[in-house]
Amino acid sequence: MKYKKLGHTGLYVSELTLGTMTFDNEGGSYAGIVGATGQELATRMVDLSIEAGINIFDTANVYSSGVSEEMLGKALGARRKDMLVATKLASSLTSGPNDLGTSRLAIMREVEGSLKRLGTDYIDLYQVHTFDYTTPLEETLRTLDDLVRQGKVRYIGLSNFAGWQIAKADGLARQLGTERFASAQSYYSLVGRELERDILPAVQDLGLGTFIYSPLASGFLSGKYTRHSEASGRRAAFDYPPVDKDQGYDVVDALAAIAEEKNASVAQVALAWLLHKPGVTSVIVGARKEAQLVDDLGAADIVLSDAEMARLDEVSAFKPEYPGYLPVWRRGDTLFGQLHD
Repeated sequence: MKYKKLGHTGLYVSELTLGTMTFDNEGGSYAGIVGATGQELATRMVDLSIEAGINIFDTANVYSSGVSEEMLGKALGARRKDMLVATKLASSLTSGPNDLGTSRLAIMREVEGSLKRLGTDYIDLYQVHTFDYTTPLEETLRTLDDLVRQGKVRYIGLSNFAGWQIAKADGLARQLGTERFASAQSYYSLVGRELERDILPAVQDLGLGTFIYSPLASGFLSGKYTRHSEASGRRAAFDYPPVDKDQGYDVVDALAAIAEEKNASVAQVALAWLLHKPGVTSVIVGARKEAQLVDDLGAADIVLSDAEMARLDEVSAFKPEYPGYLPVWRRGDTLFGQLHD
């Protein structure tokens, strides 16, 4: 397992993160969509992850209505002090008029709830789950800064922000002198490369780390889905994120060919592609079954050649949009204009 510096901080995180959305009891709020592990299997998955070298675990206040945080806290137990815990806020477990969002009131309430459920007195990475159009960013940043100063939060991150929102948040934090966001958590996969348009350039320019979620596009790149066979599973119940199936099956075919050459699984090669991409700090993996997790963990050992990366890049390429298709000019040794990979 490799460890990478998280953006502009001095924190190092494993290149794979264990996601805990599946940490739920049978009949829980997410069980019908992503499955449910139960506490015994959740603890086993945490054990396997730690043995593989993972040092960071991702959850959220709304995953299984808080049950995911509770189960993660129990699974870590006394090992919590040696591990990093990332959770999120913005969504709410209740439906009052002031329950959603990132107001001072909401943040102060939600952090206390997460701390209690996780069984800890601090959160290593506290992430804003989505951009709040109703609350001034100044209020959100000052409140998160207070939590860092109080020792309840070590670092702050954001998730599902657009490129301009990331740039605005970082610029405002610098202006106010508050804690800056250290990371961005976003969707990215071989069948979902929109991140490369604006979000990835923004975080790279500003020096933020990245956590990639749904790296297998909710199972589409697991190897179970082909032109001729769509297995039942999470996508049967929740066909998200959206995938261009025609191009997607071309991607799966290319993955399968490389996987066969390497005696690896389709999922391992799809994850390895992300681990080789510039700007990717850590890829979040999650599973409903132990065998799935074991397979995903094996991606850390897959090495892709430049030719294999180019093959996957080509088959998964998306059509550039303005201004991404404008030409690049050179002034001496300096490039200017639009540069699109």
